Amino acid sequence: MPKSRIVALVTSVGLLLSGGVDAAASAGDLYQTASTAAGFKQFVKAVKLSGMQTKIATTGPYTLFAPSDEAFGKLTNEERDSLYKDKARLAAILSYHIIPGRVLITEVKPGPVETLEGHSVTLKSDNGKVTINGANVTQSDLAADNGVIHEIDALLTPP
Repeated sequence: MPKSRIVALVTSVGLLLSGGVDAAASAGDLYQTASTAAGFKQFVKAVKLSGMQTKIATTGPYTLFAPSDEAFGKLTNEERDSLYKDKARLAAILSYHIIPGRVLITEVKPGPVETLEGHSVTLKSDNGKVTINGANVTQSDLAADNGVIHEIDALLTPP
């Protein structure tokens, strides 16, 4: 093997091991990222039930404000069951949590932003604390190949 190929191979392996390669390059799509991250079991279930799995896996880039399992836990069992049975309503609610483009938490600009659902949400940023329609971002910047996920502590509903 020529010396230049060995140097290139060693450099590539070194970059991979040191984290010098873009982490998003191997993050997986938004659906895969949510599926493997802790705290999104109910969100992943809702995405599957709504039929939105393909949309958030194959299009984008998007910024997804994903409600945590605790956020879904604030619903009564009856509310959650009713929501899970109404696929159109569930898809509308989930689409209300998604904005076009990849917006890292440090790039949030306060004000209204239109969602995939069609209505706007209001983003606020105050001394590092970011909210969306009053819901707190509790974990941020989970990188995905086709966007980014920010965990929130409430389930948002469109007007």
